[in-house]
Amino acid sequence: QVQLVESGGGLVQPGGSLRLSCAASGSIFRINVMGWYRQAPGKQRELVATITNGGSTNYGDSVKGRFTISRDNAKNTVYLQMNSLKPEDTAVYFCNCELIRNGEGWRTYGYWGQGTQVTVSS
Repeated sequence: QVQLVESGGGLVQPGGSLRLSCAASGSIFRINVMGWYRQAPGKQRELVATITNGGSTNYGDSVKGRFTISRDNAKNTVYLQMNSLKPEDTAVYFCNCELIRNGEGWRTYGYWGQGTQVTVSS
Protein backbone atom coordinates (compact mmCIF):
# COMPACT_ATOMS: atom_id res chain seq x y z
CA GLN A 1 0.00 0.00 0.00
CA VAL A 2 0.90 3.64 -0.22
CA GLN A 3 0.71 6.36 2.40
CA LEU A 4 0.99 10.13 2.15
CA VAL A 5 2.06 12.04 5.24
CA GLU A 6 1.67 15.81 5.26
CA SER A 7 3.26 18.31 7.59
CA GLY A 8 3.85 22.03 7.97
CA GLY A 9 0.42 23.52 8.45
CA GLY A 10 -0.45 25.98 11.18
CA LEU A 11 -1.48 29.50 12.06
CA VAL A 12 0.22 32.44 10.37
CA GLN A 13 -0.44 36.16 10.11
CA PRO A 14 -1.43 37.78 6.81
CA GLY A 15 1.66 38.39 4.71
CA GLY A 16 3.50 35.53 6.36
CA SER A 17 4.88 32.30 4.94
CA LEU A 18 4.50 28.58 5.50
CA ARG A 19 6.03 25.52 3.89
CA LEU A 20 4.08 22.31 3.51
CA SER A 21 5.63 18.91 2.92
CA CYS A 22 4.13 15.63 1.80
CA ALA A 23 6.09 12.38 1.80
CA ALA A 24 4.85 9.30 -0.04
CA SER A 25 5.92 5.86 1.10
CA GLY A 26 5.12 2.26 0.26
CA SER A 27 5.25 0.11 -2.84
CA ILE A 28 5.97 2.89 -5.32
CA PHE A 29 7.54 2.43 -8.73
CA ARG A 30 7.14 6.00 -9.93
CA ILE A 31 5.13 9.05 -8.99
CA ASN A 32 3.88 10.76 -12.15
CA VAL A 33 2.23 13.81 -10.62
CA MET A 34 2.30 15.29 -7.13
CA GLY A 35 0.14 18.16 -6.09
CA TRP A 36 -1.72 20.18 -3.53
CA TYR A 37 -5.41 20.95 -3.32
CA ARG A 38 -7.31 22.87 -0.69
CA GLN A 39 -10.80 23.03 0.70
CA ALA A 40 -12.24 25.89 2.71
CA PRO A 41 -15.41 25.49 4.80
CA GLY A 42 -18.48 25.46 2.60
CA LYS A 43 -16.44 25.42 -0.60
CA GLN A 44 -15.39 22.81 -3.12
CA ARG A 45 -11.90 21.39 -3.15
CA GLU A 46 -9.74 23.37 -5.57
CA LEU A 47 -6.40 23.04 -7.26
CA VAL A 48 -3.47 24.81 -5.65
CA ALA A 49 -0.54 23.43 -7.64
CA THR A 50 0.77 20.30 -9.33
CA ILE A 51 4.19 19.17 -10.51
CA THR A 52 5.08 16.32 -12.85
CA ASN A 53 7.93 13.87 -12.59
CA GLY A 54 9.78 16.01 -15.12
CA GLY A 55 9.26 19.21 -13.17
CA SER A 56 6.44 20.85 -15.12
CA THR A 57 4.22 22.89 -12.85
CA ASN A 58 0.65 24.15 -12.88
CA TYR A 59 -0.90 26.63 -10.44
CA GLY A 60 -4.35 27.76 -9.52
CA ASP A 61 -5.00 31.36 -10.52
CA SER A 62 -5.43 32.54 -6.94
CA VAL A 63 -1.93 31.45 -5.87
CA LYS A 64 0.17 32.29 -8.92
CA GLY A 65 3.17 34.40 -8.01
CA ARG A 66 2.83 33.65 -4.29
CA PHE A 67 3.13 29.86 -3.97
CA THR A 68 5.88 27.61 -5.32
CA ILE A 69 5.65 23.84 -5.68
CA SER A 70 8.72 21.63 -5.83
CA ARG A 71 9.57 17.97 -5.39
CA ASP A 72 12.41 15.67 -4.45
CA ASN A 73 12.00 12.54 -6.56
CA ALA A 74 14.60 10.62 -4.56
CA LYS A 75 12.56 11.17 -1.40
CA ASN A 76 9.10 10.92 -3.02
CA THR A 77 8.34 14.24 -1.38
CA VAL A 78 6.51 17.32 -2.60
CA TYR A 79 6.76 20.77 -1.05
CA LEU A 80 4.59 23.86 -1.19
CA GLN A 81 6.21 27.16 -0.28
CA MET A 82 3.47 29.65 0.49
CA ASN A 83 4.40 33.34 0.66
CA SER A 84 2.34 36.51 1.05
CA LEU A 85 -0.43 34.53 2.65
CA LYS A 86 -3.92 36.00 2.76
CA PRO A 87 -6.91 35.19 4.97
CA GLU A 88 -8.61 33.67 1.93
CA ASP A 89 -5.84 31.07 1.80
CA THR A 90 -7.27 29.57 4.98
CA ALA A 91 -8.25 25.98 4.24
CA VAL A 92 -7.36 22.35 4.74
CA TYR A 93 -4.58 21.53 2.30
CA PHE A 94 -4.49 18.03 0.82
CA CYS A 95 -1.59 16.32 -0.87
CA ASN A 96 -2.37 14.22 -3.94
CA CYS A 97 -0.28 11.77 -5.94
CA GLU A 98 -0.81 9.92 -9.19
CA LEU A 99 1.58 6.99 -9.17
CA ILE A 100 2.52 3.56 -10.46
CA ARG A 101 2.93 0.78 -7.92
CA ASN A 102 5.65 -1.84 -8.03
CA GLY A 103 4.84 -4.93 -10.05
CA GLU A 104 1.61 -3.59 -11.57
CA GLY A 105 2.75 -2.59 -15.04
CA TRP A 106 1.74 0.92 -16.02
CA ARG A 107 -1.56 1.12 -14.15
CA THR A 108 -1.85 4.41 -12.26
CA TYR A 109 -3.42 5.04 -8.86
CA GLY A 110 -4.47 8.21 -7.11
CA TYR A 111 -3.88 8.81 -3.42
CA TRP A 112 -4.81 11.60 -1.01
CA GLY A 113 -3.21 12.67 2.22
CA GLN A 114 -5.19 13.26 5.38
CA GLY A 115 -5.00 17.05 5.07
CA THR A 116 -3.27 19.76 7.06
CA GLN A 117 -4.93 22.94 8.32
CA VAL A 118 -3.59 26.31 7.25
CA THR A 119 -5.09 29.32 8.99
CA VAL A 120 -4.18 32.87 8.01
CA SER A 121 -5.37 35.33 10.61
CA SER A 122 -4.18 38.27 12.66
